[in-house]
Amino acid sequence: MNTRNIIAFILIVGSLICLYPGLTEPMLSIRVAAKIPLIGDFELFERTQSVIEVIRDLFKNKNNLVATLILLFSVIIPILKAVLLLVVLAAKKWRYRTHTHKFIAAIGKWSMADVFVVGVLLAYLATSSEESISAEIFEGFYYFTAYCIVSILGIQIMDLRDIKRSISRYNS
Repeated sequence: MNTRNIIAFILIVGSLICLYPGLTEPMLSIRVAAKIPLIGDFELFERTQSVIEVIRDLFKNKNNLVATLILLFSVIIPILKAVLLLVVLAAKKWRYRTHTHKFIAAIGKWSMADVFVVGVLLAYLATSSEESISAEIFEGFYYFTAYCIVSILGIQIMDLRDIKRSISRYNS
């Protein structure tokens, strides 16, 4: 494995390390309150949740389609993509290495993790502009954002020529 692929391997492992707290730690807190004369602020709603808690609540409230889509695009596909990338980088003499990399490229387009981060950020910004609604971003958001950035860096650094050379050496 050349230096670029060693760095890519380390970055992909690092992205998986960031993904776990990104999914399990609180990500966003939303608070809705009303200003009532003579009483002051009256809290109507407050919720702080992680991605996993959101998925669990959606299933519990029978929003199965939305829960399944978030589970698939924000949890399953990112984990599957990272694990398969690690296999492609580590398994030098595996004959399905090129096919697996093509599969990763195909499912990578369906990984909505980066879109999810932008969506959370927009929700935060939108609710922060309202006087009666406040939002706060927590550590889960930063871990999830770090996962997205580190994962993209790892994929960009990968040296595909090295992978293709090792495949052709194995096949000859």
